[in-house]
Amino acid sequence: MSDTPPKSNASKPQTQPNRKGGSKKKGADASMRITPRDEDYARWYTDCIQKGELADYSPVRGCMVIRPHGFAVWERIREILDRHIKDTGHVNAYFPMFIPKSFLAKEAKHVEGFAMECAVVTHSGLEKTPEGDLAVCGKLEEELVVRPTSETIINHMFAKWVESYRDLPLLINQWANVVRWEMRTRLFLRTAEFLWQEGHTAHATPAEADEEARKMLEVYRRFAHETLALSVITGEKTEAERFAGADHTYTIEGMMQDRRALQAGTSHDLGQNFSRAFDIRFQNAEGELEYAWQTSWGVSTRLVGAVIMAHSDDKGLVLPPRIAPIHVVLIPIYRKDAEKERVLEAVTTIAQQLRDRDLSVEVDDRDHLKPGAKYYEWEKKGVPLRLEVGPRDLDKDQVFSARRDTGEKAPIPLAGLETSVTSLLDQIQADLLEKNRVFRETHTYPAETYADLRSVVEGEGGFVLARWCGNPDCETRIKEETKATIRCLPEDLPDDPGPCILCQSESVQRVIFSRAY
Repeated sequence: MSDTPPKSNASKPQTQPNRKGGSKKKGADASMRITPRDEDYARWYTDCIQKGELADYSPVRGCMVIRPHGFAVWERIREILDRHIKDTGHVNAYFPMFIPKSFLAKEAKHVEGFAMECAVVTHSGLEKTPEGDLAVCGKLEEELVVRPTSETIINHMFAKWVESYRDLPLLINQWANVVRWEMRTRLFLRTAEFLWQEGHTAHATPAEADEEARKMLEVYRRFAHETLALSVITGEKTEAERFAGADHTYTIEGMMQDRRALQAGTSHDLGQNFSRAFDIRFQNAEGELEYAWQTSWGVSTRLVGAVIMAHSDDKGLVLPPRIAPIHVVLIPIYRKDAEKERVLEAVTTIAQQLRDRDLSVEVDDRDHLKPGAKYYEWEKKGVPLRLEVGPRDLDKDQVFSARRDTGEKAPIPLAGLETSVTSLLDQIQADLLEKNRVFRETHTYPAETYADLRSVVEGEGGFVLARWCGNPDCETRIKEETKATIRCLPEDLPDDPGPCILCQSESVQRVIFSRAY
């Protein structure tokens, strides 16, 4: 697939020729049913994950087991995003998951922001009691925090590595797991342990640090648009919503199909808060000592949840081709043994032709399942394109295709099949992005009064563009009364003077209010 999607044709009418053995499998096991979105959205989301074999619940409260299909999605995300991060000059490293508790206390806002989510190791070792039970022994001299984020341990090392302006900028990224002891968890979106990447940098000037934070936000925005097919909005968080210890937090915000917001990634300008706490000083060109200016930024396995909620349907997962572990599933169709050899030989040839184009192809040649059962299974797993190959198709020098996103079915000639399939996958990618963009824009509403705001967020939901005076008291009251938060101060909105949506004080800009995950 090309890096740049073609122009979308999502709005074009789709034709769906009838074909025996389709995806509406009569008598399907009720346990395999996907709960419809309009019946129970939360249950639908969990069904998509479990019946699409992305993840399952762990015996440890709040944790998840990422199954091979789900981990393959994360690997695709990691592979592509890692390349983008390295293209901006960053290098990967790894730091310990255990952090001395005293480190967190060095930056007051930081420890306050994460204190209640920390998992703490107090002892090492187990011993058997006379009764045969296991007892904890070996109390640690200093308790260790299992990393909720790595600013403190990384900045401890930065203080050792930075001496001169020649050592700057220091551009480090790590892929790791973190633990935040969440009370309310949901697969991928919010779990006690999750996977992520976290970037940490040090710079010689505040301008360089701010440029870095904004640059990495743009990396996330482009990645969301081009790879995840998510039409996100970028902007700055309010002081109340900032990362603990940051001077500025920038965010990408997506809209899910229940019209709630999802924070998909953040980038933070940390100022000198951590460099002062950890004594990260450098000698500038004039020979004077200065504290470094820093940033941090990250995205997590929450991105998988965002993709599910933004694109999937009542049949199960819908995956954008660029992160799909399997791009194409080939289904051989035959009724007689005399047809089998010919069909399977053609399927083998087609699969190799597509793999030669760097496409991931699955051949489902299981004899014990009928075609309809196979369609149903691969639909739930979100494979973008299904190709059916039968003797009548081969007589016409074609295969029969079915798009997972729209359900559109059409023949594709065998001549130039690789090019046609690659183009079709690019089109699916583009159409998913366009569909998500239209959905977000359709459910974004301007509001002039507090009643207007409440009617949206307490009704069907969506993004509300409303003026805010900048007073945190107004922000807090709206959150308490409506459960809607300010998602961001959008970057691309012009000044729009007028009264605050709540207190009527003068305001210069509209912000985005929404209920969120």
